Amino acid sequence: MEKVFTLTQVSDDLKTDYASYYLKNKANYWWESTRALEEEGLVPWTRFTELFLEKYFPDYLWNQLEVESLELKQGGRSVLEYKAEFTILDRLVPKYVSIETLKAKRFQQGLKLEIRSEVVALQLKAYPSVV
Repeated sequence: MEKVFTLTQVSDDLKTDYASYYLKNKANYWWESTRALEEEGLVPWTRFTELFLEKYFPDYLWNQLEVESLELKQGGRSVLEYKAEFTILDRLVPKYVSIETLKAKRFQQGLKLEIRSEVVALQLKAYPSVV
C-alpha cells in the first residue's frame, strides 16, 4: 500500500480512508467497528496500520518470523538466493539489521562455513561489501 501511496502522492490525511476503502467482507466489518471505538475524527495512518497488524498479524506470527530471521542460514542455496531470503526477512523483522554493521554481521553469520571464514578474515563492516 505504501508503494501505491508514494506513486499516487496520497497525503497522510487520506491514507487511512484510501486503504480502508479496499477492505472487503470481514476486514471491512472489523474496520467499521474498530473505527467506532477510536477517538472521533480522522484515524492517522500510523494508528490504522498498528490496529490492522495487531488484528491480522498477531504476536505469535511476529515471533515466528523473528526466530526464522535469527536462524536463517545459507544452507544449499547460492549466496544470491540466501541474500534474497535475507532481504525479505530483513524488511519484516528489521530490529536485528537496523544498523549497517549489524546487518552485515547477521548476513555473515548465515553464510556457509567455508565462505564465512573467508569473509570474516576481511573484517568487512558494510553489508554490500559482505555480500
